[in-house]
Amino acid sequence: MKLYITLFLLLIFSITAKAQRNVILIIADDLGTDYLGFYEDHQDTALVPNIRKLLSRGVRFSNAWSNPVCSATRAGMLTGRYGFRTGVGAVVGDGSGVLDINEMTIPRLLNLYSPNGFAKANIGKWHLHSAMPTSNLNNPNIMGYDHFAGNFIGAIMSYTNWTKVTNGVSSNVTNYATTETANDAIAWTKAQNNKPFFLWLAFNAPHTPFHLPPAGLHSYTNLSGTQQDIMMNPKSYFKASLEALDHEIGRLFDSLEVHNQLDSTDIIFIGDNGNAMQTAQIANTNRAKGTIYQYGVHVPFLISGPSIVNPGRVSDALVNTTDLFATILELYGYTDWPSQIPVNKPVDSKSILPILKNQTTSVRPWAFTEIFTTPPDANDGKTMRNLEYKLLRFDDGHEEFYHLSADPGESNNLLTGTLSADELANYQYLCSEMTTLVNGASFCNPAVGTSELAQAPVSGSVYPNPFRSHIYLKTRTEGASFELSNPMGQVVFTGSDIEKQDFSNLTNGVYFLKILGSTSQVFKLQKE
Repeated sequence: MKLYITLFLLLIFSITAKAQRNVILIIADDLGTDYLGFYEDHQDTALVPNIRKLLSRGVRFSNAWSNPVCSATRAGMLTGRYGFRTGVGAVVGDGSGVLDINEMTIPRLLNLYSPNGFAKANIGKWHLHSAMPTSNLNNPNIMGYDHFAGNFIGAIMSYTNWTKVTNGVSSNVTNYATTETANDAIAWTKAQNNKPFFLWLAFNAPHTPFHLPPAGLHSYTNLSGTQQDIMMNPKSYFKASLEALDHEIGRLFDSLEVHNQLDSTDIIFIGDNGNAMQTAQIANTNRAKGTIYQYGVHVPFLISGPSIVNPGRVSDALVNTTDLFATILELYGYTDWPSQIPVNKPVDSKSILPILKNQTTSVRPWAFTEIFTTPPDANDGKTMRNLEYKLLRFDDGHEEFYHLSADPGESNNLLTGTLSADELANYQYLCSEMTTLVNGASFCNPAVGTSELAQAPVSGSVYPNPFRSHIYLKTRTEGASFELSNPMGQVVFTGSDIEKQDFSNLTNGVYFLKILGSTSQVFKLQKE
């Protein structure tokens, strides 16, 4: 009899465990990687033991990008679409359009997948619409959330005196904002009992205004909290605010564990853009938040929980915060979500679930981000990278190109010198891919690489182009060898007998042929 009871309880437990799928997306405001000691490029270390707990149960992404500012990042995650599609290219209320309330969103799709099957809440900072007219305060609910509680606009003026909106109704709050947001998250998740839930949890911390958090939430004992001291030591107050954030995240984790929800909850932690000028740990602070340089867009990105296979890993895959749209949906088992996407609203998001399941090491050959403002700003531009190189194209027309793996600080603009064959091939790949993505005027500067190619054979020496199976040369150089590679730099052929090779099985797309003789020459070819 005991055996039957045990088997029955195990069956009930397995059914409940399978049904219970929870995801919490935690967003830290204005947090890059350089105050997090577990990132390779960190310059300082804040005490964040609770965030660190995610590492052993998850995957840390070392090459994650966001948009350079908060509203654009949030719009991209909520819709899975780049800013040039949504119109949200900068900070709502300060140079950007607002998000169309008719966009297909994560909570809307979850409701289509399982009507009323998931509880869906957005707690904390919204910042995708202006607060006027007051009917806008209902937009989070209109766009699919069952519950919204938080500050509707961008930065709060004070962490202890701020306006909170709860399902369209405004109120004044004097409780410490980080604590209030955590309290709301704890109360809401606890109330779900066994109902699967999705929680978008967007803290204001450690964004300005810099301040001294309440005692007990941080380790600092030498901060006076006066305005003069804050102005003199912004980085210390930033770190104190980050410690307070970690403390309150820890309370949420503890609540999930007490209510038997932690083991069924995947937790995502990200920063929405790099650090602002006041806290930037780089010499040139003009390359911080608000720019498409690495410091402005390289952010912490951790995913932890029961969906992770072989946890404790670090991935160098190219991922973007926009990819969380597809990833979150597929964490719930919703793989057919593309069937619900309108044809005129293409989604850019790529699910990184195969990486979490340890089935592959990458899901995209490049990462892309951008910023555009009204009126235009000198920092406006678009950028794309592969694993090795990064191209920045600013809206004023000038370009910069870096060998990012060798020059992570972006100190040597390769376009100021003569490009090698490898560099030219990567430049042409990135500018071509970016042109195709935005479906606009070419980002490829025809002057780039001309000095290097001056000695190359005349056009038509390599034919046909496009090619389908074979590649031929009108003239041959004695002793020359050949190397054919795809845009990611992977060599698909090397040798001296290229004309004898059948390339019918190659994937259609762009390839680069290097002729290696007394001088190196490179050709861009199209396979069809």
